[in-house]
Amino acid sequence: MKKRYIIYAVLAIGLAYLVYYRINANKKLDGKGGAGSAQTKGGGAAAPMVVEGIVVKPTSFDNDLEVTGAIDANESVVLKSEVSGLVTGIYFTEGTNVSKGTVLVKVNDRDIQAQLQEALTKQKLSGTTENRSKQLLEKGAISQEEYDISLADLTSLKAQTQLIRAQLAKTTIRAPFSGRIGLRNISAGTYLTPATVIANLVSTNPVKVTFSVPEKYAGQIKMGSSITFTTDGSSKQNTGKVYAIEPGINAATRTLQIRALAPNADNALLPGSFAKIKLALTTLQNAILIPNQAIIPVLKGKIVYIQKNGKAQEVKVEAGTRTDENIVITSGLKAGDTVLTTGSMALKKDAPVKVNLVKE
Repeated sequence: MKKRYIIYAVLAIGLAYLVYYRINANKKLDGKGGAGSAQTKGGGAAAPMVVEGIVVKPTSFDNDLEVTGAIDANESVVLKSEVSGLVTGIYFTEGTNVSKGTVLVKVNDRDIQAQLQEALTKQKLSGTTENRSKQLLEKGAISQEEYDISLADLTSLKAQTQLIRAQLAKTTIRAPFSGRIGLRNISAGTYLTPATVIANLVSTNPVKVTFSVPEKYAGQIKMGSSITFTTDGSSKQNTGKVYAIEPGINAATRTLQIRALAPNADNALLPGSFAKIKLALTTLQNAILIPNQAIIPVLKGKIVYIQKNGKAQEVKVEAGTRTDENIVITSGLKAGDTVLTTGSMALKKDAPVKVNLVKE
């Protein structure tokens, strides 16, 4: 009996020891896990993100506005006939220069010439009648009313003759201005109507350069402002001067349309070409420029990250003119700030950073 109690006691003591051992082991494991977590957190803080950045330095900036536009002919017209008839003569060569007033096309005018001769004969006869009536009036042989009738007939016939002469003039198509004539669409013997296109006539020296600028720059554009531009397929820098500005803003696009004149003595600038235009506005002194990639668009504007006390800090900024590489910051940054230019999308506020400064 006593032996059995002894066995129970030994088992109870053994069980209690096992429980005690297991509790101590768990405490040790928890202690090691907590130390490891603390070390991990500490290790994260001790390993900052490596990024590139620049130190903001005020500089002078030529505030040039870059826009796109189109080249137009100084003068352009689609040549058509005012009267219908057969083409009896073509007096121009495609692709050549013509002077103002040069005869380009002649339309058959025989019927109109006949009408003119008839009208001139009637006018001559009426003139003789009017002269005779005038002499008779002076002698009192006819009344004033009878003379007025003969004078009215003469005046009417003169007007008819003038109308026929005007119709006759329309059968000769002349160049309305000096320029280069394009490809012709008719041949001798073609029956012309007012809807038939004969050819295009353009004047391309100088050319017009038409473009639009955003509304916020409208007050900086002046008559006589200089522009430079290039066209596709040529790196040549062309120059021009603003000569006309639309008097109002386009409500749909919120832009102001502008037109400049550019010399084109060699006819290298072709109407319809696409132009990349640089318009000189003002020169900003002590301007702050940062790379475009440093700007982050957000819901209520734009932000950049700067490095302060080894951590990334968000700064809300306002931007101005943008070029291919840089953007002007009008507020939010000051000289000496270190702006982060890489890793912006992965950064968070107060994240530790190590900045490698980039030489500008």
